[in-house]
Amino acid sequence: MGARLAEGGALNDIELLADAARVAGEIGLSYFGKSPEVWIKGKDSPVSEADIAIDCYLKERLLAVRPDYGWLSEETEDSPARLAARRLFVIDPIDGTRGFLQGTENWTVSLAIVEAGRPTEAVLFGPVVERLYKAEAGCGATCNDRPISPSASDLLSEGEFAIPARVSEHIQNRLCGSMSRARHIHSLAYRIALVADGGLSGTIARPSAQDWDIAAADLILEEAGGALLRLDGEKPLYNQPSTRHDWLLASGPAVRSSLKNALIEAIEEQA
Repeated sequence: MGARLAEGGALNDIELLADAARVAGEIGLSYFGKSPEVWIKGKDSPVSEADIAIDCYLKERLLAVRPDYGWLSEETEDSPARLAARRLFVIDPIDGTRGFLQGTENWTVSLAIVEAGRPTEAVLFGPVVERLYKAEAGCGATCNDRPISPSASDLLSEGEFAIPARVSEHIQNRLCGSMSRARHIHSLAYRIALVADGGLSGTIARPSAQDWDIAAADLILEEAGGALLRLDGEKPLYNQPSTRHDWLLASGPAVRSSLKNALIEAIEEQA
């Protein structure tokens, strides 16, 4: 997926997202490790001046060239007007803000375009780890322009899984402690992208993920050959009245059934 131009010489959507993500990453790095100002939104969710700066840049940059697209971002007040848009930008200026503020490397800038409830173009950029993931519906997925694919292992006892502690404990009890749980990565989008490139064998999202957390990574994983699915086996839908999602499971096809069954058992055990 090299740089491609739309009719008239302008960047097409995927390269527009990639170019914007790179600049957004530079903005993030200008604040990284420098104690940016922080506020708390909701109950305990931090937002920093870096989040706001990136959000402002992306909104101005993207809507200037795609004024007919809708807009949904973690750091912009939601508007029901987005529901009428045929195509919609779904943006997380910094996915993994807690990690960003703690100085860890695994934060990302997440950009997607959604149409008819599903992402059609996606870019995820990790400025510190220097990984740029891209995907277009039907065109495959890459990391730094190299094709990616998920792990082919069908065993929960192989690979690493980024999953909640209670699910890990349930699986390890069943497997006599033979499952490897990865260290915590604050960015859910990056965890899903690592499943897409085989760096992780699977990950689970709790019932709190929002559209902006997962839309880009969802397409990247799907185009790599894996899937992000609800427990009923269906794909999540985006640009709905509620942006919140229930339990979600990300994996390659080989381990999907085993991981899904273990998650369902763990949920039922805790009920």
